[in-house]
Amino acid sequence: MNVLIIEDESLSANRLESLVGKYDPQINVMAKLSSVRESIQWLSDVGNIRPDLIFMDLHLEDDLAFKIIEELKLTVPIIFTTAYSEYTLKAFKTNGIDYLLKPVDKAELTTAIDKFVALHSKSAVTPTPDFAALMAMYQSNNEEGYKERFLASAGPKLFSIRTSDIAYFTIEQKATFLRTFDGQHLAMDYSLDKLAQMLDPKEFFRINRSLIIALNSIRSIYTVSAGRLKLELTPAASQEVFVSGDRMADFKQWLGK
Repeated sequence: MNVLIIEDESLSANRLESLVGKYDPQINVMAKLSSVRESIQWLSDVGNIRPDLIFMDLHLEDDLAFKIIEELKLTVPIIFTTAYSEYTLKAFKTNGIDYLLKPVDKAELTTAIDKFVALHSKSAVTPTPDFAALMAMYQSNNEEGYKERFLASAGPKLFSIRTSDIAYFTIEQKATFLRTFDGQHLAMDYSLDKLAQMLDPKEFFRINRSLIIALNSIRSIYTVSAGRLKLELTPAASQEVFVSGDRMADFKQWLGK
């Protein structure tokens, strides 16, 4: 069996590849792609063998994965993977598509692949859902579609962290980390620019080039000079925290909403 993984988080992509290999070492992971643009290019290349099955994250680094399906009129069976709410994604099962919530569970992955294999072995026609309707349903149920969970790591160990448990995101030595309210310090794949697009702007604000904070993380605010604010956060940051001058007006407006 040839499978394709379309996933913009390298930790998630690597974990999925590992779990697929444990399910069946004979399964060939043809490629791991991270964006809509890259996926369309790869799938459009006549030199590439058509995959039997695609694992596809709903939110990619440049757009929703539905754009790939719409652009190429894909009929390849797809198992969606996502960190978004299970309630919303139940719509996918009723339309003949399976889905996996991150972090992907081995037992759930096994069930999903077993389902595909059973259909495939019976030469059954895999249902082709109305992707336009699914996309509309997904966006409607998710409103703006802000991320509810993030996959993070500490060494070889992976963690699925609820967004509501995150105090702030920071850049340290050119790497991105999150800090939870209970003090966990975990590495992430995303840049702060990407995170800023995925977070609810009512709850999170980028105060400078190296820090995005949650509203509930602010313990104290001090005016230290004209046009400069100093923050004390919970949990305490490793360095003093200042709001950059060009973010001051927007920050004050954010606090007053």
